[in-house]
Amino acid sequence: MKITKPRLALICGILCISIFPILIKLRLAPGLISAFYRMTFAIILLLPYVLLSGKFKLPNLKLTLLAALCGILFSSDVAVWNIAIQDSSATQASLLTNLSPVWVGIGSFLFLKSKPAINFWIGTIVALFGMAIFVGFEFFIEMNFNQAFLFAVLSGILYSIYLLVSKNVLSEVDVLSFMTISLSASSIYLGILCYSLNEPFTGFSNTGWLVLVLQAVICQLCAWLSVSYAIKHMRATRVSLSLLSQAVITAVLAWFFLEEKITLQMIFGGIVLLFGIRITFYKKTITLKKFFS
Repeated sequence: MKITKPRLALICGILCISIFPILIKLRLAPGLISAFYRMTFAIILLLPYVLLSGKFKLPNLKLTLLAALCGILFSSDVAVWNIAIQDSSATQASLLTNLSPVWVGIGSFLFLKSKPAINFWIGTIVALFGMAIFVGFEFFIEMNFNQAFLFAVLSGILYSIYLLVSKNVLSEVDVLSFMTISLSASSIYLGILCYSLNEPFTGFSNTGWLVLVLQAVICQLCAWLSVSYAIKHMRATRVSLSLLSQAVITAVLAWFFLEEKITLQMIFGGIVLLFGIRITFYKKTITLKKFFS
């Protein structure tokens, strides 16, 4: 499989996103305010660059509103996922959120001209089966159908809508302009929401502030500039399914930094998951020779 620029950008984005659950599990700031500062610090860093370099181009009113809507959708996704991962196990929140490829596939079939190919659905089934092996089938027996469960499912739905809408916007708007508008909308929206819910804007430790800045720089700016570039040049279905691989990378990071165990079951599940993602990148008949080339 040839590594093109969009695919390389997607890989870089996935690596950056994979750090996010590790930072959130430190619980150094409430989930909602953490999402606010992630967006706010990101736009504070991005805005001077795009304005001084002249790289910001304001699109027409319709595209501007759609880009702002993307910001609201994405920030809502991050907010509810933050709450879900703090109020339940990271496994449950991650698994339910990662159902987004299913929603993206259905949405693409219904609303986009580019319909999902058969190999996307095959790859999705294989990847989700790999995810189930990865987290352990006993997890489904112990699953809690509570508020955190609903928030995790909602996160996946919001995420999929964001990917579909942003795909349409990015077909006509450059990545930096799109990110500037969407991040501005995210910051304003989350700021109002946090204020109305009396979330604490201050009082965090120095480590807490450092983590909030890292989320903005690595998990937001670096990650989503890369992913947005990939969305612009690749199918939304492929991007959404490829993002499942962050669960494998997060597990490795958790083993390294948090001393969480990696079992043979997780390794096997991760291999199956990545195999499912690999299937979606085939346009022609799959053969063993082509697969390993």
